[in-house]
Amino acid sequence: MGGVKPDWLAQLAPSHAPPPPGWWPLAPGWWALVALLVLGLMAVWLWQRRPQVRLRRAALRELAQLEKTTAGDADLARELTHLVRRYAVARFGRDTVASLSGTRWIDFVVAHGGTPWGGDVGLALLRAAYGGQCQPARERWLAGAQAFFRAKA
Repeated sequence: MGGVKPDWLAQLAPSHAPPPPGWWPLAPGWWALVALLVLGLMAVWLWQRRPQVRLRRAALRELAQLEKTTAGDADLARELTHLVRRYAVARFGRDTVASLSGTRWIDFVVAHGGTPWGGDVGLALLRAAYGGQCQPARERWLAGAQAFFRAKA
């Protein structure tokens, strides 16, 4: 038998292999990783927001207690300015708040949500807190502090 050797490889059928897999749609493992990443980012955002919520709630509780227990207008004004300043330092930072006094302090509170303290009400609060004579505006003082605590920005 000699002669011709058959080329067995040439007799095979042509290749029908599937095309290489694409990157889309993602495999289930990648979807799980994306979901974990999104959940992690949401958890970090909520965790960072949590101290502000606790701070706001504590300030509002202390304000309610102050409203019930403080009898005199001068005492209320003094305690109210201390409470609002403590809250502002905790929320906006010592560098931002510590140097503010007088009308600059009132303007800061008004600009950050305490609008009832605008104009003569804020000045009356400062006068009453530091021993001066003024027309008391107790309800507006409390409303301004509450609005400042509840403001988001």
